[in-house]
Amino acid sequence: MNTAQADHSHLSGWRYRAVVLSVVGSALSYLGFSLWGGWHAVGAAVGEVGLLGIVIALFMSSVNYGLRFLRWQSYLKVLGHPMPWRPSLNIYLAGFALTTTPGKAGEALRGVLLKRWGVPYPQSFAAFFSERLSDLFAVVLLTLFGLSLYPQAWPMIVVGVALVAVGLVVLSQRRLLEHLMRKVPSGGGKVLGLMRHLLQVLVHAQQCHRLRLMLGLTALSVVAWSAEALAFDWILKWMGADIPLTFAVFVYALAMLAGAVSFMPGGLGGAEAVMVGLLVWKGMNSADAVAATVLIRLATLWFAVAIGAVMLIKLKGEAATPPLQPIQ
Repeated sequence: MNTAQADHSHLSGWRYRAVVLSVVGSALSYLGFSLWGGWHAVGAAVGEVGLLGIVIALFMSSVNYGLRFLRWQSYLKVLGHPMPWRPSLNIYLAGFALTTTPGKAGEALRGVLLKRWGVPYPQSFAAFFSERLSDLFAVVLLTLFGLSLYPQAWPMIVVGVALVAVGLVVLSQRRLLEHLMRKVPSGGGKVLGLMRHLLQVLVHAQQCHRLRLMLGLTALSVVAWSAEALAFDWILKWMGADIPLTFAVFVYALAMLAGAVSFMPGGLGGAEAVMVGLLVWKGMNSADAVAATVLIRLATLWFAVAIGAVMLIKLKGEAATPPLQPIQ
């Protein structure tokens, strides 16, 4: 079996149906949330934001994706697998199709797609793990913008800080990780195999968290997520809401943090509840708060899922196409 056929086997059958069902199920849940908020309010919000505003919000989301892709390329390069930007971008965007899986774990599909480029699973999963940790670190930092305006958020932020701290502490113990990896026997069944694989991922991820690199890429992550937070602030302004910039950034970052720690598919439910609750607490009526939340999530989460689905279909088609045979 050649690499293209191997990729096709991973992108077909029950795996592919699971992807489709995950996206469809999440979309139906979101449709229910939108109906609960009232389509009239959402429609009115779209009218207030206007076509130009929607295009700007989508552009800011694209900035977020672009900066995170640069971070992804940096991780692959550090791990010894520099990738040509075009196929790497296609693979990176395809991973967004699985953003609506719990904890965005489905985005690890990139590892399957990178296998044909000679990137072993431990390295691609190390890049994926580093991404999630960097995203978590960035949104925790952004929540500090408005924490003084809503100190009740301290417990959730402490959870986020604790998760980041645990991740960084574990990654700092390279000698211990390598020692444990040597101690795990090569055989021993699935449990030991999974443990050995996890230790390999952590050892490789440690390369992505050397101080200078980590500081630079964390700053890049903060800018990336700030782009979407600014889009959220502008949507609120266009809707006529009297919400300060610092509070809008805080609300968006806290919602992303809530979605991350909830491990719900795409943060669905947790992120929306935080956004709506804080906007209502700040004085918006519930219908407008739901409408603003629906708009920003359509322009960020669901825009990413749509791009990823298109790219995944494209890659699936390419994998299914047999390679051209040389003319004899």
